[in-house]
Amino acid sequence: MISLAHYIVLGAVLFCIAVAGLFINRKNVIVLLMSIELMLLAVNMNFVAFSRFLGDVSGQVFVFFILTVAAAEAAVGLAILVLLFRTRNTINIADINSMKG
Repeated sequence: MISLAHYIVLGAVLFCIAVAGLFINRKNVIVLLMSIELMLLAVNMNFVAFSRFLGDVSGQVFVFFILTVAAAEAAVGLAILVLLFRTRNTINIADINSMKG
């Protein structure tokens, strides 16, 4: 039987992997965006687990709002990356920091 603690531990592990991805990788923007998405999904899994075990639907409704924000963030982030790659021919963060016209 899978208990609430199993879901919480799995969500915490996924969240820690995402935080490590943010701090370890400072060069690739795509990996940074993927780490942010993994963070949001880890939080969503904890919301669904608590919602299921408490018998309340509000956590699951809140997950839909988070998924909407995550989809918008992914679309806008990828659009910015495409434009950045077209203008500078790179997606390295070190090259992005210099905002010369």
